[in-house]
Amino acid sequence: QVQLVESGGDLVQTGGSLRLSCAASGVIFSSVSQMDWYRQAPGKQPTFVARLARNLGTYYANSVKGRFTVSADAANNTLYLQMNSLLPEDTAVYLCKMDQAGHTYWGQGTQVTVSS
Repeated sequence: QVQLVESGGDLVQTGGSLRLSCAASGVIFSSVSQMDWYRQAPGKQPTFVARLARNLGTYYANSVKGRFTVSADAANNTLYLQMNSLLPEDTAVYLCKMDQAGHTYWGQGTQVTVSS
């Protein structure tokens, strides 16, 4: 059974940094075609933040490019999102998503709040 568990969310001030983690169980990291971070503001649909695609590299939403970095540790089956220079508009629940063998899996999310 696949399980994704995010952690690392917190309340920070504008300009601060956070590192989010997404611990994956029940997946074979080497077979995951792509691993994404999304975020969901209250009352809105999730929006794409960053992607780590196997053999294709990384992709970012324009709003976070240059501030956020996505990476993975295959030995620990963990996906990361390093977030720097945080802004109030980055406030949201951050969710990780993984695609493997035609199936899509989501975590429950971790809350990031950036105060002005």
